[in-house]
Amino acid sequence: MKIIIAPDSFKGSIRAADAAIAIQKGIMRCLPHAETVLIPVADGGEGTLDSLTRIGGTKKSVTVTGPLGKPITAEYGILHAGKVGVVELASASGLELLAKEDLDPLYTTTYGTGELIRHALDAGCRHFILAIGGSATNDGGAGILQALGVRLLDEAGCSVGSGGGELERVVSIDDSGLDARVAESTFIIASDVQNPMLGPNGATHIYGPQKGATPQLIEKLEQGMRVWADRIAEKTGVRVHDLPGAGAAGGVGGVLIAFFKAEMKRGIDIVIAQSGLRDHLVDADLVITGEGRIDSQTASGKTPMGIAQEAQKFGVPVIALAGSVGPGIERLYAIGILSVHSIVNGPMTLEEAMSRSSELLELTAEQVLRTYRLSIL
Repeated sequence: MKIIIAPDSFKGSIRAADAAIAIQKGIMRCLPHAETVLIPVADGGEGTLDSLTRIGGTKKSVTVTGPLGKPITAEYGILHAGKVGVVELASASGLELLAKEDLDPLYTTTYGTGELIRHALDAGCRHFILAIGGSATNDGGAGILQALGVRLLDEAGCSVGSGGGELERVVSIDDSGLDARVAESTFIIASDVQNPMLGPNGATHIYGPQKGATPQLIEKLEQGMRVWADRIAEKTGVRVHDLPGAGAAGGVGGVLIAFFKAEMKRGIDIVIAQSGLRDHLVDADLVITGEGRIDSQTASGKTPMGIAQEAQKFGVPVIALAGSVGPGIERLYAIGILSVHSIVNGPMTLEEAMSRSSELLELTAEQVLRTYRLSIL
């Protein structure tokens, strides 16, 4: 029996690669002679860099500016003999880099992500995959532009500072210093977010609170984002205000579309194309996938949906494991997910469940496979 193990990370508790190993251990306790293929994946957020570089790629560590302006060590990847650079925004500007009490979208910046792009340009990359999930920022991608030589000027002609709180001060955009290599490059944006930059479904209102925006700050940040969107339109002719996907990563999607030769694709589709999953599905009997939470939102393009859609093309059933299971999972059955299982096997706190994620994944995988084996005998 050939089983493909293709989980995403269980955010905050276990990386995708470690989750895959835990699931494999559970399978081996039930089916010790099964052939298992581990393909840890991601959907454009944290872990995408690991997923894309694990087969034939390399990672480079560099010092960049962190989300609150302090130097940090971050990574970027190089694929296909140096031709393709992989930049994961979460590595330089991500939520996971800050303690909850330090989150502040007035000041957090994507400057470090721009520095990662610059390092990859220095390494010779001219084609890019930009994974923009998991940001701690609401700066509309302004930091990326600033790191690449763009000056954002106030009414006195002076450069504004960093963070979402500075956007409302921008009067003009001077892109004469934009790194010329950007125009020579192409960018694929890995994101599953379709939110516009502005409005009740936009970057600030939907994602601002998880980045530390209080109700009092939401309107200030939204006003800044509106000014920023106006300035982008004036400079580039691209109206990002209500453009689907422009609100990804606190507005980073809009800046990339307006200033770069960029195309937005679902993150999971990009990872699948690079992973070799399709080759293994040809003779696979079962796929096990999973992530931290599975609910109605999973059908919007999250990892389990992408894996199931691909497996369905080959007639391979998919079982999904999750830290928690919410309402609306019945939507997933039509796209090839056979069943969804919570790994939490008894009363416990969230903290306990997260600390025991590896053990719980192993136990659940074993029990699921025991049941599945009986169903096919």
